[in-house]
Amino acid sequence: MVKKMYQNPSVGLKEAVRKYFNRTEGSNLKAPVKTGTNPRRVSFAARFGSMKGSLLSKSGKPTRLKLALKAWGFGSKEAARNFAARNKKS
Repeated sequence: MVKKMYQNPSVGLKEAVRKYFNRTEGSNLKAPVKTGTNPRRVSFAARFGSMKGSLLSKSGKPTRLKLALKAWGFGSKEAARNFAARNKKS
């Protein structure tokens, strides 16, 4: 579980989270790719575009899913699905 001090409620995860996990867990986490047709962005769009769940909580606040989509430059799950369908390599 990610410590609260590393979470950013308006955007998702902070740069400090990636540094923390790369240092302590030996991971290789990278920042979101907000534009272009980078294969990481296409893969993200395909995975998150098909995720179940609402984009808003019952209180009307954006969920972690919506924050992640926003961080990668997508406004909705449908936009992410469409992007992935257009740019995936066969």
